[in-house]
Amino acid sequence: MSKEDDNKAVVGRWFTEFWGKDVNLAVIDEIAAPDMLLKYSLHEPRRGRADIKAFMTDFRAAFPDLNFWGTADLIAEGDYVVGQWEGGGTHTGAAFADFLVGYEALPAATGRKMHFTGTTVLKVVDGKIVEEIGLDDGLTAMTQLGLITAA
Repeated sequence: MSKEDDNKAVVGRWFTEFWGKDVNLAVIDEIAAPDMLLKYSLHEPRRGRADIKAFMTDFRAAFPDLNFWGTADLIAEGDYVVGQWEGGGTHTGAAFADFLVGYEALPAATGRKMHFTGTTVLKVVDGKIVEEIGLDDGLTAMTQLGLITAA
C-alpha cells in the first residue's frame, strides 16, 4: 500500500472508532500522537491525548447518541487526509459547555437535536494523527440547540 492508502486507513479507523456511533477511547492511545491537536470551529481547541479523551467523554455524556459518518471518499496527499462528514445527536445527558467563548452552556437534558456537516483535514505522520482541523457548521448546531437564534 502507498503512504496515502496507509494514512487513509488510519483516518478511516479514527472516524469509525472515535467519531462513530460506538466510541472506543483506546483508539486515542493507539493512533493519536501524544500531543495531537484537535481543533474545530464549534469547540475550544484540544491538545494531547488526555485532553482529547476528556473532550469526547464530556461530549458523549451530553449527547449519548452522538454519531458522525463520512459522506464522501477520503482524499489523501502526502501526510494529509481530507474527509467530509455529517452527524449529530440528541442532548439527553449532562450539561455541556465546550463551545467557543461567547456561547452559553447547554443545561442538562434539553432533548434538543443537532445535525450538521463539516470538512476535516488530518495530518498523519508515521501512522499517528498529529492534528485534526475541521470546519463544521457550528452556526446550524448552535441554532438547533437553542443557544443562538436566527435573526
